[in-house]
Amino acid sequence: MITLLADGREDTIEGLVLPYGTAVLGWERKPHGWCRGEACLPAFRAAAAETDEGVDLVAFAELLGRQAVADAGEGVVAVGEPAPAALDRAPEFGPLPGLRGTKVALVFWASWCGCRYDLPAWEALHRELGGHGFSVVSVSLDRDPGHAREWLEGLTHPAVVDADGRIAELYNVVNVPTVVWIDPDGRIARPQDTMTATDTFRSMNGLSSERATAALRRWVVEGESGADSRELRAPTAAERLARLHGRVAAWLLRAGRGEAAGRHLARAAELAPHDLAVRRGLMPLAGVDPFGEEYFRLREELQAAGIPIYRPLPDWQEGA
Repeated sequence: MITLLADGREDTIEGLVLPYGTAVLGWERKPHGWCRGEACLPAFRAAAAETDEGVDLVAFAELLGRQAVADAGEGVVAVGEPAPAALDRAPEFGPLPGLRGTKVALVFWASWCGCRYDLPAWEALHRELGGHGFSVVSVSLDRDPGHAREWLEGLTHPAVVDADGRIAELYNVVNVPTVVWIDPDGRIARPQDTMTATDTFRSMNGLSSERATAALRRWVVEGESGADSRELRAPTAAERLARLHGRVAAWLLRAGRGEAAGRHLARAAELAPHDLAVRRGLMPLAGVDPFGEEYFRLREELQAAGIPIYRPLPDWQEGA
């Protein structure tokens, strides 16, 4: 038996080749092809994933534009999200559909980041600007929801924990703090930027929270985001694949299979060395202090390679 990690769920399948008559990622086989609702994959295209025994799950996922990472030896396969079709629209999850008609600051944070101390400031902005049709939605990248729980106490804005990394995948988030501005129509007003709400770690990140929050207030009240681009920065194929290796590694770590998880973490680091949401974000599950020597070695590695920790550098950087 194999655990399938896809669409925010864990399911059990008999193998990587699924017998005919079985729904595959929600798609069902019909005489003219494979269909999910009104969408259909023609039979002549689906044939590339079909065998005498059944449907090759990994090959079928690729036909749908979804990458997959399979570790048959460890009994797990992860299937990613499709490549984003519209970068100007905010991918929906959790509370977002219910906030249509409201401006949203989507705030990515984690308990393993000093940005956890910014949550009360984000809550204050949520309350201050709520009368202008504005809401904060915070997304914790903690792989263990319990690590985020204490930091969420007393908050009134919508908050979710992205334990499987799916939301970070949808928004191409490689580090925290990252903030995305979403307009009332569900379109991107400002893409993934490093943004702080306090100056607690200004000496490390060189960012002015005063400039950033002033820009946010102007957007909420006056409607001008000041952004050069209003599309999400698209992930590369390597970044997407790295996140799937990270998802498999997280599953293996929870199962106590550290050696196998290490192989997937190493592959993720090769594919996307800059993705701290994976490389640092999985340290707590591995029993590694995300504020300790391992993290500072990682910082030195990235700095030596010329890879910025906070990127892209927004217009509220000091000296901008």
